[in-house]
Amino acid sequence: MHTDLLKFRSSIIYTMTFVGILWLVRIVESLLSFDLGVLGIHPRSLAGTVGILTGPLVHGDFQHLMSNSLPLIFLGIGVFYFYNRIALEVFLGIYFFTSIWVWIVARDAYHIGASGIVYGLASFLLFSGFFRKDSRSIAISLIVIFIYGGMAYGLFPLNEGISWESHLLGSLAGLLAAFLYRRHQLATKVEYIEAEPYEIHRGDKVTFYDHTWHDANSHINYIYKGNTTDSKDQD
Repeated sequence: MHTDLLKFRSSIIYTMTFVGILWLVRIVESLLSFDLGVLGIHPRSLAGTVGILTGPLVHGDFQHLMSNSLPLIFLGIGVFYFYNRIALEVFLGIYFFTSIWVWIVARDAYHIGASGIVYGLASFLLFSGFFRKDSRSIAISLIVIFIYGGMAYGLFPLNEGISWESHLLGSLAGLLAAFLYRRHQLATKVEYIEAEPYEIHRGDKVTFYDHTWHDANSHINYIYKGNTTDSKDQD
C-alpha cells in the first residue's frame, strides 16, 4: 500500500479513536444520568488532580462535544498525517501540559472539555510553519489561520461560562511543542536511484557497498543500490 495512504489511514485511526472515546464517555453519561463534571480539572485541589487525566474527556452536553469534535478531527488528522513521526508525542504533551497548567493557574471551578487540546493542535500547526520555515509547513500554517483564525477570541475572558484558561494554556502548549520539535524532520520520501556502487580495495579484493545520502533540504533519501560482492582485482 502506498506510503501516503498508510499515513492517512493511520492519522484517521488515531484521531477517530480519541474522538470516539469522547463520544462514548458522553453517551454513557447520558444513558446512566451521571454528572461527570466532578471529573473535570479542579485547580489546586488534591481531589481535582484526577481531572488532569479525565477533564478533557468530559463534556457538558452533546452540543459542547460536537463543537469540539469537528475541529479535533480536522486538526488531529492534520497533525498525525503531516507530522506523523512526532504526532503522538505532540498530542500527549499538549493533553497533559494543558491539563497540568490549568490545574495550577485556572479559576476555582471545574474545567471540562477537549477545547484546550483543539487550541493546542491548532497552535502547533500554526507555529510549526513559522519555526520550520519550509514551504509545506508554512502552507499548513496559512490554512489553519484561514479556517481557525476566529478561535483567537476564545483566548480572552469574554464569556464567564467558557474555560478561556484552557484555550490559552492549550495554545501555549502547542507553541512549546512546535518550538521543541522544530528540528524534527517531516515525513520523508524515499527514492531509489540506480547507480554504480562505490569500491573499497583491500589487497586483491574489491568489496562493493551500497551508499545512502540524505538531502536535508528536500527531505528525500537517495539510496544508491549495488551488490555487495568480492571479486578479483584485474589489471
